[in-house]
Amino acid sequence: MKIEVISNPAPSSWPELCRRPVFDFSELQMTVREIMDQVATRGDAALLDYCRKLDGVKSEQFQLKVSKQEFEEAEALVSEPLKKAIGTALTNIRTFHQAQETKDLEIETMPGVFCSRKSVAIESVGLYVPGGSAPLFSSLLMLGVPAVIAGCAEIVVCTPPSVEGKLDPTILYSASLLGIENVFKVGGAQAIAAMGCGTESIPRVFKIFGPGNQYVNCAKINSYLNNIAIDLPAGPSEVAVMADSFSYASFIAADLLSQAEHGPDSQVMLICDSLSKVEEVQTELSLQLEDLPRASVAAKALSNSRAVLFDDLEQGMKFLNLYAPEHLIICTEDAESRAQEVTNAGSVFVGSWSPESVGDYASGTNHTLPTAAAARAWSGVSLDSFCKKITFQTLTKQGLRSLGPTVEMMAEAERLQAHKNAVSIRLKSLEKKNG
Repeated sequence: MKIEVISNPAPSSWPELCRRPVFDFSELQMTVREIMDQVATRGDAALLDYCRKLDGVKSEQFQLKVSKQEFEEAEALVSEPLKKAIGTALTNIRTFHQAQETKDLEIETMPGVFCSRKSVAIESVGLYVPGGSAPLFSSLLMLGVPAVIAGCAEIVVCTPPSVEGKLDPTILYSASLLGIENVFKVGGAQAIAAMGCGTESIPRVFKIFGPGNQYVNCAKINSYLNNIAIDLPAGPSEVAVMADSFSYASFIAADLLSQAEHGPDSQVMLICDSLSKVEEVQTELSLQLEDLPRASVAAKALSNSRAVLFDDLEQGMKFLNLYAPEHLIICTEDAESRAQEVTNAGSVFVGSWSPESVGDYASGTNHTLPTAAAARAWSGVSLDSFCKKITFQTLTKQGLRSLGPTVEMMAEAERLQAHKNAVSIRLKSLEKKNG
C-alpha cells in the first residue's frame, strides 16, 4: 500500500492540499432531519424503533436505560488487568484536568467600579460514546472526568447497543467509576436528537459532547441550530506526522495506521524532508497493514492520504499550521524546538517516544479534538468546555459618578437615548440627595 507523494508544492497549491475528503451532506441532512423529527414527535417509541431497525436489536425485553443489575454484571466481566489500565488512565486524565481549574477573578477597574468573573458548571450535559465495532470507553473517560470535576449536576450518556441489546462492559464499568448512572442504550443521530429535545426516558441537556460518524455530527450541528450547545465541529479522525532522516520509519508507519484504522474517511499526512525516509515508511506501511484486523478500513483511508516532501522543514511547518491537524506528531531530531512553532493543531505529540495513542487513552490530555482545520480557531475539549464564565459588575455611588458621564457620552454618540437615560436618571437622583 502506497500513499501519494508530492514534492515541494508551491504555496499557492497548499489550500487545495489541505482539503479533507469531501462528503455530500444533502442526502445525509434529509435522513438526519427525519430521524430528529421522529424522535421529537414520538420520543421513546421512535428510539426503540431505531434500535431495532438500525442497531438490529432483537431482544423483546430491551430497555433504553441501563439497570443497576447491568452495571453490576459489567464490572464482573472486565478483567483485572484492564481495570488497572482504566484506573491509570482515569488518574492521569483527572490530574491534568483538575490542574485546569482557575480562580474566580475580581478587580476594581476604576474607583468604585468592581468587575468580577466566576466559573459555573453547565447544569446538564450529554455525552455521546461511539460503540459498535469499536466501543470507545476511552471517550467516556475523556468527557466524563471533566464533567464530574466541573460539577455538572446532570450527566447523560448515550451509546449504541449490540444486537443483543447490551452495552460493552468496559463502557459501563467506566461509567461506574465516574459515578454516572444515567446511561442509555441508544446511538447514532437518534441519540443526539434525544439529548437535544428530551424524551420520556432521556433528559434534555444544555450541551452535547462526543465524537461520532457523519450522522452523529450532522445531528449535532442540527442540535446547535436548535439552541443546544455542542463541544466542537468534529469530522473524520486525522493525524499529521513531521519527520526527518533521523526519524524511525516503523514508528511513523504505526502512527499513520493508528488513525487510518478509525474509518475509511480518516486522513493521514506525512511531512518530511527526506525522500528515502518516505520510501522506508511506504515499505513499513505495507508490512504493518497486513497484520491489522481493520486492514481494509485503514487501506481505504490511506488512499485519501499523502506524503508531502519539503527541502526545508521551516516550509513544512508553515504548511502544517495551515493544515491545522487534529493530531500532530513531531518526531524530528529537533522536535522540541519545532513544537514551539506550532500555532494550529488540536494536540501535539513531541518526540519519537510520544505516539498519538497515548493521548487517545491515558497521558492525561483530552482526545476530543477539532478536525477538518477547525483547530485554526477551536480548542479541544477541556474543563472549561463544561463551564460557563459569568461576569458581574457592582458600582458604588462614587463609581457611577466617575463612570456615568463616559457612558452618557458614548450612548449619545450611538444615538441610543434609553441607554443614556438609564445612567442619567441615577446621576440626577444622586444630585438631589446631595442637594
